[in-house]
Amino acid sequence: MSGEEDKLRGNNWLQRVYYFYVDGFKAMTLGRTLWLIIAIKVIVFFVILRFIFFPDFLATKASTDEQKAQYVRQQMVRPESTVPLTP
Repeated sequence: MSGEEDKLRGNNWLQRVYYFYVDGFKAMTLGRTLWLIIAIKVIVFFVILRFIFFPDFLATKASTDEQKAQYVRQQMVRPESTVPLTP
């Protein structure tokens, strides 16, 4: 880099780290494809699988927020007779 380009990149170490990665990503060829695959996998894991493995359980028990809150309260505060005794 010439002196003039160095001024554009900044003297702050955070700016130098940022531009290090920016320049690295610009120069990638195979890496871009790999990052695209990683992005697709993240979308699949956190968006699509969330709906499969973590359905909205409370929506099946109640329709309004007040009813959902009441259901949670009932489940958290149970009578002593329903709590199993440990030996």
